[in-house]
Amino acid sequence: MTDATIQALNGLRDLHMLKWYIIPLLSIVFYIYTKEIKLARKTGDWNAVLCGATILGVDFWNETWNGWVMHLTQRSAFWTTPGDTALRTLVGWNIEIIFMFAILGIIYYHTLSEGAREKILGIPEMWFWAVVYSAVCVFIECLLNLGGHLVWEYSFWNLSLQGIPLIFLVGYFQFFCACIWVITRPNLKAKVGLVVFFYSVPILMNILAFGFLGWNY
Repeated sequence: MTDATIQALNGLRDLHMLKWYIIPLLSIVFYIYTKEIKLARKTGDWNAVLCGATILGVDFWNETWNGWVMHLTQRSAFWTTPGDTALRTLVGWNIEIIFMFAILGIIYYHTLSEGAREKILGIPEMWFWAVVYSAVCVFIECLLNLGGHLVWEYSFWNLSLQGIPLIFLVGYFQFFCACIWVITRPNLKAKVGLVVFFYSVPILMNILAFGFLGWNY
């Protein structure tokens, strides 16, 4: 295993790593969702809440298959987060990342105009902002990599002309595609069913890996 993998496995899901600053961060996330749910109950528009849940769910799926890569290769996941954190939940996931992705979908949704029918540079705004936010996320991830907080191991997933487009598409753009898929469903039942599906896949994968196969990632 790589040094970054060994370091990421050290203290994995160790509650002794907890730090006090996650309490106000958690409160902020709760506040945002409480406000959005209150507004949704008043207006009947649940898209902001569902976008928030969607991106977190798809990220959960990303982090799960990334952990499977680590276990199956016994070398490294595509990305690991070995640096300091208040709680490392998986080898490539920590509590700070979870909080960020929990509200990213809400931020994305509120960037859209009323009805989300506008075009920007001739592109439907939902797709325009999906590209912009994905690019911003990739830029931030590159900075985290350069700072050693997020480690890439494989040649096809790094700071290269080959790696950056892959990180853009798999690492982030699919998140916003999932949001668009959800909010364009014809009714609330279909939207909720899709969000449930996004969570069901990684939950089942983790139950299989942790509960039946005894993996650790």
